[in-house]
Amino acid sequence: MAPSKKGKAKKNSTELSSESAKYPGCIRAVAPSSVAITIHAKPGSKQATVTDMNEDAVGVQIDAPAKDGEANAALLDYISSVVGVKKRQVSIGSGSKSRDKVIIVEDVTLQSVFDALDKAVKNQ
Repeated sequence: MAPSKKGKAKKNSTELSSESAKYPGCIRAVAPSSVAITIHAKPGSKQATVTDMNEDAVGVQIDAPAKDGEANAALLDYISSVVGVKKRQVSIGSGSKSRDKVIIVEDVTLQSVFDALDKAVKNQ
């Protein structure tokens, strides 16, 4: 029999599924300490707001036009202010030329991101 590997104990699949079950599918943990947020961006609005949050995506209105990367820059700035992190901790994981994007927020917990987005949806 092979010796068991030493190191951190991994969570089994039932622990992971129960942990992620209380969050919508648009927000998920990414190893080691980041969170991925699926966003449906709506550029060209009068003000930046989080409009809704469901299983598919977080709806975000952006107060910048969708040209020359202005909306992407405004989106990253807005998400960093909503979540309460520095701008350098927020980046676009995929979808830079699409309305549907995946935003990566580094060094945060799933709970803190969920709470911040939930509060933003309720305060609109």
